[in-house]
Amino acid sequence: MNILKTGKKVLEAEAKAIELAVDRLNGNFEEAVKILYDTKGRIVVTGMGKSGLIARKISATLTSTGSPSVFLHSAEALHGDIGIINNDDVVLALSTSGETFEVVRLLDFIKRIGIKLISLVGNSQSTLAKESDVSIDCSVEEEACPIGLVPSTSTTLSLAVGDAIAITLMKQRGFNEEDFRHNHPGGSIGKRLLKVKHVMHSGAELPITGENTFMTDVLKIIDEKRFGVVIITNGNRVVQGVITDGDLRRHFLKGVDFSKTNAAGCMTKNPSAIGEDNLAVEALKIMEDKLITSLVVTENNILKGLVHLHDLWRTEMI
Repeated sequence: MNILKTGKKVLEAEAKAIELAVDRLNGNFEEAVKILYDTKGRIVVTGMGKSGLIARKISATLTSTGSPSVFLHSAEALHGDIGIINNDDVVLALSTSGETFEVVRLLDFIKRIGIKLISLVGNSQSTLAKESDVSIDCSVEEEACPIGLVPSTSTTLSLAVGDAIAITLMKQRGFNEEDFRHNHPGGSIGKRLLKVKHVMHSGAELPITGENTFMTDVLKIIDEKRFGVVIITNGNRVVQGVITDGDLRRHFLKGVDFSKTNAAGCMTKNPSAIGEDNLAVEALKIMEDKLITSLVVTENNILKGLVHLHDLWRTEMI
């Protein structure tokens, strides 16, 4: 057996099934998306066996992209879990044959409460397809396995069509990066999408003073606020510069008399800054490149906040 040849053959068969499905996609897909978009409830996705596993993934993708969804195991539904379906919901059912016993048994309940049924089905002449309000053709010429029985090509196509539905709905809803971050507060996705405004300090927390403040008072502000930096602004909160712990050491070693010197004489002008809508990882990159522990957050040079390296540590970004 040629291992590489077999692997490529499987991928080619599944890729071909998706390509053929692209040409078959028609008004039924549009109608299904419209029904799902207009629903006031949730999208209840159901299926059995391998189709059930694909249904669970589709439900998770829908939920994370702005279309609240729940997975319902077709067999468990027949033993009490069917009560999870409400009058405002829409059911999305998956079945390659369209005759899966447990899925077909749900039809009476769905029809009785009068909710919409959309199906991803491999047989357009099946019971499920005929009883659905909208049926999307997910038929395949053959499964990718040598005996033609193992769900492979069919499940891949169902998953791809489910993704097409979820992403189209996502676009219809205007679901954006901020919405996605809200739904993914943890894990690597949440960290990548975290913005500066979500971790920065603002308002009374900020160590701020003016150019005419004597350095003895600057020392007190640095000690009180504990950021290791003071931001120098004018009356309109325009950033003039910063004074860091490092600046204090350098000026002290030069013999500067802090009781007679004001902030303007010791500050570093045009400090590194970032916008509040920038990603937190961008702030981290700047701090790593500049070897600094605090970064001023501005908009048109107007002070908005301050992000500290410790704030990024707490997110476990580092």
